[in-house]
Amino acid sequence: MLSVKESLQNIQSGVVVFLVAIPLCLGIAIAQNAPPFSGIISGIIGGSIVMLISGAKYSISGPTAGMTAIMITSIKELGGFEFILTAVCIAGLFQILFGVLRVGLVGHYFPSSVIKGMLSAIGIILIIKQIPHLVGYDVDPEGNMSFFQDDGKNTFSELVHMLNYFSAGPAIISAISILILLFWNGDFIKPGSKLSFIPSALVIVFAGIFMNLIFQHVFPSLIVHQSHLVSIPSIKSPTDLIDSLIFPNFSGLQNYKTYSIGFTIAVVISLESLLSIDAMDKLKKATVSSPPNRELIAQGVGNLSCGLVGGVPITSAIIRSSANINAGATNKLSGYVHGFLLLTSILLFPSLLTSIPNASLAVILLFTGYKLTKMGLYKSMFLLGQKQFLPFITTISMMLLTDMLKGILCGLAVAVFFIIRDMIRIPIKKSSVTIDDKVHTLIKFPENVSFINKGALFNMLQTVPPDSSLILDGSNIKSIDYDVSETITVFKQDAHKKGIHIQMINIQEIDLHLHK
Repeated sequence: MLSVKESLQNIQSGVVVFLVAIPLCLGIAIAQNAPPFSGIISGIIGGSIVMLISGAKYSISGPTAGMTAIMITSIKELGGFEFILTAVCIAGLFQILFGVLRVGLVGHYFPSSVIKGMLSAIGIILIIKQIPHLVGYDVDPEGNMSFFQDDGKNTFSELVHMLNYFSAGPAIISAISILILLFWNGDFIKPGSKLSFIPSALVIVFAGIFMNLIFQHVFPSLIVHQSHLVSIPSIKSPTDLIDSLIFPNFSGLQNYKTYSIGFTIAVVISLESLLSIDAMDKLKKATVSSPPNRELIAQGVGNLSCGLVGGVPITSAIIRSSANINAGATNKLSGYVHGFLLLTSILLFPSLLTSIPNASLAVILLFTGYKLTKMGLYKSMFLLGQKQFLPFITTISMMLLTDMLKGILCGLAVAVFFIIRDMIRIPIKKSSVTIDDKVHTLIKFPENVSFINKGALFNMLQTVPPDSSLILDGSNIKSIDYDVSETITVFKQDAHKKGIHIQMINIQEIDLHLHK
């Protein structure tokens, strides 16, 4: 049973996530060339169906930027949004199958350095992407996280270009919002006081709305116009909500591309979800890991639901989940609150939502980004040495210059390089001694012998002289790769022709005839 204090804390977190989710759901749907309302539908499903099934306490699911490129190309390839919905349904079924087959364990094989790099990169990208919104430059939809943009610009050139579109009204709202944020999250508000239970994000939003009202009546030149305010579809009743749903065209099942695209979507969103829940566990310093296979099933049911009622694909969303944790969430209640607010807000107070300046929401996301990429993390990773720091910084660099998936793969490649290098550095040792004009050679193996050691072993065996004695000492071996065993067996079969006497300790020959 939750205490009143804990319940209020989670309701507060849910409000913060809701405010973050509104522009992200809409912006990501727009960026994916999908109807804007499809993003809201996905957010509602992520905050209800997925939340109910998932075992991750702090994970918030919804549409994410990682699917943008795939969605754009897939909609064109299949010929329309109704057909991509069929592929999303198939993706959901694949995810459920992944969960049943316990594929979720793959998420545990990503190094901590790469996960931390991913979180830091998302923090930096969030900060950079929000800066234009702070000054009223709202050309790119919220949630567009890619480096190269459709207008030919990139993340960094956009920072220069925004100066040509500087608007004083949004800039003033941003500046005051930042001051409110610093005040609310500083030492001025005592923990446990009544003010501490009011989310700073909510104060910022209402301050932005109030300031724009003052501009309208006192400083008309500073008015923040509708193009710089939150824009949502017009839903005036539950009937309008139902009429806004788009249903899949199942004739797409006759097209083999629907299945291949569905599988591709399933793999990408499953990987992103697994990485996200792992990252959130690390961010929260959870002692018990979120169950990955249950998460895949939850995401699969969620995506099947999205496909059936017109939503874009969803994953465990890192930005929303980290905002949830940073706001103090302790259980699933915050996620349910976020989903409930998404549903009720578009029905009960759409005019209030469309009064929120984008600049106010940008400050909230800016703070989320800052919390993800604090300088202390870079220092601690550097002190851990190059095996931790290089995968970490590679992940960050490549995510900034490309996208999340490519950045993670590059960071993983660097981490694997160090693993292979360390394995090579654990050598197979060779020593020789001559007794009574006969050479006695000892080759001693380490605990783990992989295919990487095959080349070095082959060269050692070729240098064993004829009419000599050879001891292959595997007393330390705990695991040996088939390639190495095969090399030893082949050499032994030919060794007697050279008069080489071989003694093997804890090494089994293999039957080469079985593998022909």
